[in-house]
Amino acid sequence: MELRQLRYFVEVAEREHVSDAAAELHVAQSAISRQIANLEAELGVELFEREGRNIRLTHIGRIFLTHTKTALKAIDHAKKQIDEYIDPERGSIKIGFPTSLASNLLPTVVSEFKKKHPKIAFQLRQGSYNFLIESVENREIDVAFLGPVPNEHPDILGDILFTENFYALVPNSHPLAEQSSVNLRDLHDEAFVLFPEGYVLHQLVIDGCIQAGFTPNVSSQGEDLDAIKGLVAAGIGITLLPESAFNDLNPYYSAKVAIQNPELRRTVGIIIPKNRKLAPSEQVFYEFIKEFFSILQRFQ
Repeated sequence: MELRQLRYFVEVAEREHVSDAAAELHVAQSAISRQIANLEAELGVELFEREGRNIRLTHIGRIFLTHTKTALKAIDHAKKQIDEYIDPERGSIKIGFPTSLASNLLPTVVSEFKKKHPKIAFQLRQGSYNFLIESVENREIDVAFLGPVPNEHPDILGDILFTENFYALVPNSHPLAEQSSVNLRDLHDEAFVLFPEGYVLHQLVIDGCIQAGFTPNVSSQGEDLDAIKGLVAAGIGITLLPESAFNDLNPYYSAKVAIQNPELRRTVGIIIPKNRKLAPSEQVFYEFIKEFFSILQRFQ
């Protein structure tokens, strides 16, 4: 069994079409078909059902795919460990981040890190809360920034970098726009613009409002910060967002109002896999991030 055969198998399995896989891999279709046939002969089972030009995984093929992808990730990680052992300053780090941290935290820490380690490359991936946790757990992403930081996950280690407050974002035409703060319970009659159900920022706002004694009236939803801010600016409703989401606020259209009684807060941090050793460049980045925010906290 060869690595080449396994990589061909995964590509064909995910595309369910040999010619598409061949085009992606820049390999002759006949070569892929031959290697797949050799793999099936060695295993003694059929991994695919042939249906004209299309192919579909058999039941045992699906099982083999799951284990093959896990094995290839482990091999790629081992190769990366060796490459970076030889030269830690030429590594590559896959970093995940949520939309709420995209405009300030991420560019700040990446630019500061690049000043000290200019040869280390980054692959950046934005995603939802659960997607980022699963991606770190499954080796799709090396490290991820996240808020709130999970503290009881069996396979994830989280470090809190800072804690931030939520603020109300209201249209400039709203009476609250002239106030410096508002009691959370006083927003019970407002129309809210939130992320859809299933997003962690949706649940944090819902939980905070329930803690204040009411269930918010969600009139509209947006799947990214720009959409939510745009709906608020248009007067559709108000929203509650963490402080890090206000860096590009346009005061001409909307206003930021502090929330009191009770305050609504979240932790923000970095997560890494608990049961896998970081590659050298990943470890360098991880330690840099913890030190960077530790220094920031001392000066605040």
